[in-house]
Amino acid sequence: MRIANITFAVLFVLFSVVQYNDPDPYIWIPIYMYAAVLCWMASRGNYFPKLYLYGLLVYGIYAAYLFFDKDGVWSWATRHQAENLVQTMKAEKPWVEETREFGGLLIAGAALGMNLYRARKK
Repeated sequence: MRIANITFAVLFVLFSVVQYNDPDPYIWIPIYMYAAVLCWMASRGNYFPKLYLYGLLVYGIYAAYLFFDKDGVWSWATRHQAENLVQTMKAEKPWVEETREFGGLLIAGAALGMNLYRARKK
């Protein structure tokens, strides 16, 4: 678990760094840094179940919004035939940007869920 949490913490910091040129960095830098700090603390043996639940709630609400938004994941999957999300790094189409963001929330939520599970086992 320690190695997984250190890996996630480093990845989330890197995810935060590349958000500086995103259209909404004020949303995504805190989202990724929240997960980075909690993973780093978990790697040191400090678990915070209430903070994991709070993060999962916020991430879940935002993920649902991104899924059902008019240019969200559902739109990408149905109206745009699940077009390639990684053709270019620049997301010129809104459904590509929102689907990528949805994926980021899933990764962050998985890390928090992993730590919540671990905290409850202790």
